[in-house]
Amino acid sequence: MISIKYFFIFLLIFLNFGCKREIIRENQPTKNENAVTQIVKSDIDNVLEVHVNETRKLLKELMFKLYKRNPRELKKSSYKLAKENVLRLFEYKHTWEFPELQGTYDIESIRLAFEEDYQHDRVFVFVSGLMSMIMKSYNYKTKFYMIDSADPQKLYNCARNIEIAMWKLSNDYNSKGKLFLMSNSLPNEKISNLSYERIFGKLIATQDNIAIIMAGKKNRTIKTVIQKMATAIFLPI
Repeated sequence: MISIKYFFIFLLIFLNFGCKREIIRENQPTKNENAVTQIVKSDIDNVLEVHVNETRKLLKELMFKLYKRNPRELKKSSYKLAKENVLRLFEYKHTWEFPELQGTYDIESIRLAFEEDYQHDRVFVFVSGLMSMIMKSYNYKTKFYMIDSADPQKLYNCARNIEIAMWKLSNDYNSKGKLFLMSNSLPNEKISNLSYERIFGKLIATQDNIAIIMAGKKNRTIKTVIQKMATAIFLPI
């Protein structure tokens, strides 16, 4: 007889293939999913999902704030409302083949946002790069079951890469001496605004936290890396 474990694995595969191939809200559960979710999940699966959801929420907030701070970037977009760009990146299924990314993914998309000759929406490509890099560290999953896992070293490396991206946001200037993207307050601005740093701090802490949890679960040691931000290089995911 087929064991209960393999029965539920078969059931999950059947449900996945039974879904229509259409654009739907990415986080919208189906009735079938709700029926079997708790049966085939472990506690660590729920913890992974909480961290993924928190990360996505923080990235949405970051994207809205960057558009507000950099309205010139939204004018370069084919979508004239910030909400439209947030929806197509976070709420609808896609394969990361956005025209703004020019065929790049994760780390390469982040770099593209700070290239001098890039003419498109830098906010979209920057946040897309962050999101695809982070999702790559979770094997591009938003739902986790007993057969799923995540590599603690990739999660840790991703946290260090977020630190580099944060540094570039505040320190990469174009040939005219202006930041590619505005975020935190500049020295000559009267009102201090460190809300971007707080968002990045939460993103980094979320990644580090789940990396520690997964390392403990797998009884693995994370290889730590110390770099100077000015010369730091992105780590592989």
